[in-house]
Amino acid sequence: MTPLAVGVGGFVAMFLLIMARMPVALSMLVVGSAGYVYFVGLSSFLNFLNATPYYLFANYTLSVIPLFVLMGAFAERSGLARDLFALCSILVGRMRGGLGISVIGACSIFGAICGSSLATTATFSRAALPEMKRLRYEPAFGSAIIAVGGVVDLLIPPSIILVIYAIIAEQNIAKLFLAALVPGIFAVVLYCLVIRIVASRNPGLAPIHEKADGETRLSGSLLSVWPALLVILIVLGGIYSGIFTATEAAGVGAVLMLLAGLMQRRLRWSDFAYSLVQTATTSAMIFAVLLGAEVFNAFLALTQMPEEAAELIGGLSISPYAVMAALMVFYILLGGVMDELAMMLLTIPVVFPIINTLDFGIPKDEVGIWFGILVLTVVGIGLIAPPIGLGVLIVTSISRDVSIVQVYRRILPFVAADFIRLAVLTAFPSVTLFLVRAFS
Repeated sequence: MTPLAVGVGGFVAMFLLIMARMPVALSMLVVGSAGYVYFVGLSSFLNFLNATPYYLFANYTLSVIPLFVLMGAFAERSGLARDLFALCSILVGRMRGGLGISVIGACSIFGAICGSSLATTATFSRAALPEMKRLRYEPAFGSAIIAVGGVVDLLIPPSIILVIYAIIAEQNIAKLFLAALVPGIFAVVLYCLVIRIVASRNPGLAPIHEKADGETRLSGSLLSVWPALLVILIVLGGIYSGIFTATEAAGVGAVLMLLAGLMQRRLRWSDFAYSLVQTATTSAMIFAVLLGAEVFNAFLALTQMPEEAAELIGGLSISPYAVMAALMVFYILLGGVMDELAMMLLTIPVVFPIINTLDFGIPKDEVGIWFGILVLTVVGIGLIAPPIGLGVLIVTSISRDVSIVQVYRRILPFVAADFIRLAVLTAFPSVTLFLVRAFS
C-alpha cells in the first residue's frame, strides 16, 4: 500500500472506532500508534513515546488551558451566571423577547470568563431555564436560546478552543483573541435580532414578563457582578496592552476570580475543592485528546498526506474562495458527528497547509488568524445543528421536559443567522482582521 492509502485507511479506521463509542482520544491514539509502527517499527515508536508526551505537556503555552478552566470554575461556583442573567434581565427584559436577549447577553459576558462553550451552556441551563419557564417562555424556544448562547462563548475571548487552535496552527493567541471580538459581537447581534423577530411573529413563544422593580434591583445586581467584570477588564486589557501574555493573564484571572468569590463570601471550601477537581477532570480530558492527536498527526506526517493534499489543491485551477467554501461545508458536515475539540485537532494539521498555499489577497501572516475565526464559526454551527449538536444535547438533558426534535425546530432560525455570519466573514476578511491591523 502507498503511504497515502495508509493515511486514508487510518482516517476511516479512526472514524469507525469513534462511531463504535470508543473515546476520541483513545481512537486517535490506537490508530496513530498502529500506523506509526507500520511505517517505522515498534522500537522507533517506543522512542517517540519516550519523549513526546513530556515535551508536549511541559509546553508552557498549554498551561493557559487549566488556568482559564479554573477561572471559569470559580465563576460558576460563585453564582456569577445567575447574577449576570438577573442584571441583563433588568436592563432589557421588559421588551418582547427580552428575557431571551438577556440570556445571550449574560452568556457573552460569562464567556469572557469561562472559556468553554459547553460549560456555559450547562451553567445557563441550570441558571436561566427555570426562570424562563416560570415566565411562560415556550420550553423548546428557551432551550434553543440557551444552546446558541453557548456558541457565542467560542468567539468571546478567552476561548479555550481558540487557544488550542493557536497552539496547533502556531498562531499568536493575543491576535486571535483580538480578531474574535468583532465576529463575536456580530454573532450576539444576529442572535438578538432572531429572538426579536421570532418573538414578534409568535408572541406566545416569549411573553413579556412583569416590570422590574427599578433601581434597587439594578444596583443590587451591579454590586454582585462588578468584581467579575473587573476581572474581565484586567485579563483582556492586560493581554491586548501587552502587559502580560495570555498564559500570565490566565493565572492572574484565576487568582482574581478566587479573591472576588472570597470577598463576596460566595466560595466555600467545598466550592474551592469542587473547582479544583472540575479543572483537573476537564484539563485531563483535553490533554488526553491532545496526546492522541499528537500521535495521530505524527502518523499522518509519515504518510505525507498533508503535503500531498496541499500540492493537489494548489495545482487545481479553481478560486481560493471556492476551496474555502468547500472546506467550510466539510467542517459543517463533520461538526454534525464530532465534537469541536476532536474536529479541530484532527483536521487542522491536514487543512492548514492547504490554506497556506492559496492566495486570498491578504498577507500570509493574517490568513491563519482569519481561517481560525472561520473554523470556530463552523464549529459553533456543529454545536447546535443536527444530528448531534452537543449544545442541544446538554440543554435537553438538563431540562428533561422538551425533546431534541422540538429544540432543533426552534433552533433553525439561529442556524440560518450563523450561515449569514459565515458568508459575511468569508467574503469580507477585513471584518475579522481590521482590529488586528489597527493594534499591530
